[in-house]
Amino acid sequence: MDERILAAVEGDEAYCVGGAIRDELLGRPVLDTDVACREPEAAAQRLGELTKSAAFLLSERHSAWRVAFRDGRTIDFTLLKGDIEADLGGRDFTVNAIAVPLPAGQPIDPFDGRGDLESHRLRAVYDRAFTDDPLRLLRAARLEDELELRIDPATEELIRRDAYLVAEPAGERVLAELLRLSDAGWRRLDDLGLLAGLGGSIARLGIVEPGASAELRLVAALGDAVFALPLSNELRRFARKLLAARRPADDSPRAIHRFRRTTEPWALDALALVDARGLAPAVERARAAEPAEPLLHGDELGVEAGPEIGRLLERIAEERAAGTISTREEALELVRRERG
Repeated sequence: MDERILAAVEGDEAYCVGGAIRDELLGRPVLDTDVACREPEAAAQRLGELTKSAAFLLSERHSAWRVAFRDGRTIDFTLLKGDIEADLGGRDFTVNAIAVPLPAGQPIDPFDGRGDLESHRLRAVYDRAFTDDPLRLLRAARLEDELELRIDPATEELIRRDAYLVAEPAGERVLAELLRLSDAGWRRLDDLGLLAGLGGSIARLGIVEPGASAELRLVAALGDAVFALPLSNELRRFARKLLAARRPADDSPRAIHRFRRTTEPWALDALALVDARGLAPAVERARAAEPAEPLLHGDELGVEAGPEIGRLLERIAEERAAGTISTREEALELVRRERG
């Protein structure tokens, strides 16, 4: 345990809990640490001062504070209201309901989380786990996927019973879980009856390769429903371009140019979504042949400022890509013909 965390909770009743203990038992890297203690705000502020890092309120409802480090690691301090056994009894899954006293002590494991890890089983701690926090529905699929566990039958029944709640959590939390799902994780989400509740379908997921980016899987699975989530500006642009993409008629330079004009810089992802990965070499060739400079600039067209300039420049670019023109003079002649 990091000595600075121990210094932050010195004199307080504190326990390392949840995912950090689980990942250590699994031999996985521990990136995020959760600490349950009586004075989470004081501990977070103290750790922030010791590490010169930002400490901020993570959840007012749960009295949770977070310290975020520049390398992406986080330390969360949550309020320990009763005894540690009661705290663990309110957690999501048995594999996350293990605690180790700080600064040292034997693991506290009232629900046999270690036994479930050894059996590769994911089991809910109690039968209201998903109604108390519906995000756990998505987390179940994600943890099964990431940790190579298997949701036990009783827990799967609870998930199917409460699947109608899947869209209730804050969009930020939903998005964070979905972006961590592999192709198999998305399929499991559908199998559990959760994907439909988010407005998604695996219909297009089947044409996306398993090694595709998390963002492409998200758009493929959710389609237009993805816009209900709080996407970043970049991810929103990505989704809009891909969902508006239409399969090129063929691999001709003209068809590929038109496709790239509406889908770049994500033309290859768009090909996957329209089930046209076979045209990827044509897109790659077009990218490699992309001219460094246009044949003409807008102020050389002899046209008043307005939409017509953009239309003419695009016509020049398309004919150049198609190989019908290659010089400035030919571009000017094209403009003259276009203007009648």
